[in-house]
Amino acid sequence: FTTVYCHLSKFLVRPGQRVKRGQTIGLVGSSGKALGPHLHYEVRRNGKSLNPYYYILEEQ
Repeated sequence: FTTVYCHLSKFLVRPGQRVKRGQTIGLVGSSGKALGPHLHYEVRRNGKSLNPYYYILEEQ
């Protein structure tokens, strides 16, 4: 699995770096043709986009 985070104004981690649940990895921005600040988030497996709903865990 890989995850994709788009439209960030600043990255706080490097590609491939392991992160922990709850860790801030970047700051929301509005890059490209975005009409306002937001996060575009994807979960991919073997290059295919999957519904991220099934991979977001509830807080414990």
